[in-house]
Amino acid sequence: MSGFLHRRELLQAGCSGYLGLTLPGLMARQASASSVSAPARSVVLVFLTGGGSHIDTFDPKPDSSEIKGEFSPIGTRVTGVRFTELLPKLADRADRFAIVRSMSHNDNRHLSGTHNTLTGEPQIFRGNSNEDKELNRDDSPSYGSAVAHLSPPVDGIPGQVTLPNPLIEGNLTWPGQHAGFLGPKYDPLQVIGGSGETSFQLHGMQLPDGLSVQRVATRHKLLQALNNSEKDPDRWAEHQSFNEHQKVAYTMLTSSRLVDAMRIEDESQATRDDYGDHGMGKTLLLARRLVEAEVPVIQCNMGTVQTWDNHEGIFGKLKDRLLPQLDQSLSALLDDLQRTGLLDETLVIAVGEFGRTPRISRLRPDAAVGRDHWAWAYSALFAGAGVRGGQLIGATDRHGKYTITPPFHPNDLGATVYHSLGIDPASTVHDRQGRPLPLNRGTVMSELFS
Repeated sequence: MSGFLHRRELLQAGCSGYLGLTLPGLMARQASASSVSAPARSVVLVFLTGGGSHIDTFDPKPDSSEIKGEFSPIGTRVTGVRFTELLPKLADRADRFAIVRSMSHNDNRHLSGTHNTLTGEPQIFRGNSNEDKELNRDDSPSYGSAVAHLSPPVDGIPGQVTLPNPLIEGNLTWPGQHAGFLGPKYDPLQVIGGSGETSFQLHGMQLPDGLSVQRVATRHKLLQALNNSEKDPDRWAEHQSFNEHQKVAYTMLTSSRLVDAMRIEDESQATRDDYGDHGMGKTLLLARRLVEAEVPVIQCNMGTVQTWDNHEGIFGKLKDRLLPQLDQSLSALLDDLQRTGLLDETLVIAVGEFGRTPRISRLRPDAAVGRDHWAWAYSALFAGAGVRGGQLIGATDRHGKYTITPPFHPNDLGATVYHSLGIDPASTVHDRQGRPLPLNRGTVMSELFS
């Protein structure tokens, strides 16, 4: 199991016991930045973990009774484009974003499919079991980790913030959530939510009980003095990496921009109501505040590990909770970003690791119907940062089973993320053996910007 980042490490990676911090230690280093134009300061990745149904959201198939499901399509602000009836707010804003209906790959596995979506690269094959596909330091880096490595942010801002929970189920930790072979100093900052959606509380940036920022500053000065007085050159060398991690953690903790962004309670009640009093709403409200703080990548997990993995009871789950909450919170985010002028410099993406089968099935004779995994055709939403709104890109066949236009791969999504942030997708990075690798092998989805 060596090489894995286990759940405790994921939550406390790179932390300083001397400072009493619970922050990932993100090390910034100077590296050559790409000359690619950068229309975006931030990317908000709204991740439908488990794989949302394209047929029951952005690619309805009303003419086929065995495919259609329980929902009817509705018109949108874009002539000829229809969404499911459970997305009325997004339908009314369809002129602000593009829908790609031809996302496609051939990996129906949650873990490796998630890795591809969250890093823009397929996971290295290590075996067929779920344990073989668990989070590993040989994985590719998350988007914000690569940004922190190649074009480090300043003023204590991490390359990526992930919220409101890590993707962990049982003994399995999903891949794609850290810096992979780039090392723990580039890991994202993980913000942890409350125990339930209705009692959502952000505490990933809090100090332990009994500590204040001033007290941490005093400890930091004392630690510096102790380190400077170290006479043993070998011991001094051993401390350097650890001290750099402490320095970054301290800078992040005391960064007013980052700390202030976490205070969603400062928002008006009207704004909080717009987003919704639920986990998705509070997550995307915090995402907007992190955009204002200029965090390059904000990954928003829309639920726990397999919230959208509805093999049974799919229509009730989508109708009663998932789609109304997504519709409300994502619409509020787009409204807020447009109102403040930030949509022009923020790329918003909503996507899962795959879609769901057109065929409706039952796990058991007495179970409510559901849809299974389907990677060969699914949909994604793109908005902001130069994306031309009102577009419908790509198409699937009449069953929503396969693309009938050239497909877009998760690698292409990754290339688009990097391009939007001013990072050349073909930038060279080095794995743990020091071998040079291209950061990404996809193609920028230029159709979004045409």
